[in-house]
Amino acid sequence: MNNFYRLIILLPVFILGCAPNSIKENKITQKIDSLDMNIYSKSGDKIYSITSPNSIYNNNELSFELKSPTINIFNGEETKYIINSDYSILSDNNKLLNLKGNVKLKTLKQDQDFLYADNFIWDIEKNSYLLEGNIRFENNNIILNSGKAKLGADNIIEFFTPVKYIIKDDNNQNKYETNSENAFYNLKTESVSFKAKDKRVRSIIYF
Repeated sequence: MNNFYRLIILLPVFILGCAPNSIKENKITQKIDSLDMNIYSKSGDKIYSITSPNSIYNNNELSFELKSPTINIFNGEETKYIINSDYSILSDNNKLLNLKGNVKLKTLKQDQDFLYADNFIWDIEKNSYLLEGNIRFENNNIILNSGKAKLGADNIIEFFTPVKYIIKDDNNQNKYETNSENAFYNLKTESVSFKAKDKRVRSIIYF
């Protein structure tokens, strides 16, 4: 018997590795310890990877239930985001990833950005991320809080009203705090813009 079991599903393709004797099969589910899985596009580019110490694969629904997963999202050969949560479900033929409980997303920039939420939904084909519940974005310059946010392929995080934001000083202390309607944070330019229902009201802050 091989030392590693491998499960392959197409569209997209993923490779699953796990420790010996870790899959217990029945008619519906497979229990997997130490899951290590890579998801690839049709062209062979790595889209993301998932590791989980304890997971279940549902044969009927073609879905994974993952405990304490770590997800690495790639941009070419480089890791773009790293996401952790208490629990996750990968479904819809590997096109929808739903993370729940203590979700933490971080960038790998020199000055790391951190994004926290209760729930995180990634539509993999659309390359869009929806965050819900106790949203908190933080880096060395600013803190943004809201109940709902969306992160798109353009690297802009949209925070939905009401938004509370805090600007930090050079000592990483809270310097200025206020509330606003929708806010937009650009991860590339490290700038935040605020927009109100009145289209004439708009401000942009660069750090």
